[in-house]
Amino acid sequence: MAEKVAKVGIKRKDGCLYFIDKQGDVSSAKMARGGKKGGKQEKVAKVGVKKEKGYLYFLDKQGDVSRAKMAQGGKKKKKKK
Repeated sequence: MAEKVAKVGIKRKDGCLYFIDKQGDVSSAKMARGGKKGGKQEKVAKVGVKKEKGYLYFLDKQGDVSRAKMAQGGKKKKKKK
């Protein structure tokens, strides 16, 4: 289903959210828990992935950057008479 884009091998820390930022690099931010606010984002690895439209980019279980095709559309609406 998903294909690897870049091998990075990031070790995750508990309580952090990992994502691919606008520059195509891997960033992390401290997750908000209870009444505590989350933290600011910081770059974890400089990858420079060029994002294509129609794909979802994420950090997989091995700590590498992967992508999956996004589901498009949904249920069609009925035409009004």
